[in-house]
Amino acid sequence: MSHAMNIGEAADAAGVTAKTIRHYEALGLLPEPARSEAGYRQYSANDVAVLCFIRQSRTLGFSTRQIGELLALRADGARRSQDVKALARRHLADLERKLGELAQMKAELERLAHECHGDHRPDCAILGKLSANALASPRICTMIWVPV
Repeated sequence: MSHAMNIGEAADAAGVTAKTIRHYEALGLLPEPARSEAGYRQYSANDVAVLCFIRQSRTLGFSTRQIGELLALRADGARRSQDVKALARRHLADLERKLGELAQMKAELERLAHECHGDHRPDCAILGKLSANALASPRICTMIWVPV
């Protein structure tokens, strides 16, 4: 991969799409690539390595802001591993919080699904709960739901 690659070749090598590459460039995660005389983007093996790094980071759920921080740390030869670890620990804490929220949502949905008769009758605990929450929280829901 020592030769310059076009966007399609770089996308294939990194396991992403050309649209994703352009998106990462627009976000500033990937530097502006070199251009051929005809104006086509040209990517190096280093660019592909950065794309792979971003893809792996996304797989772990890091946000684009966090990925930017990770890329800056990766590029900093004087970085301290404790800074990288602190970023990863913050991300772990966010994931733990989200897992707790997902567990609560799952438990509530299981309860509602159990309460819904699921038969020929029109009354439904799920719709009732969703409607009650909407009407009980006027700051969140500004529209009044009218049954059809």
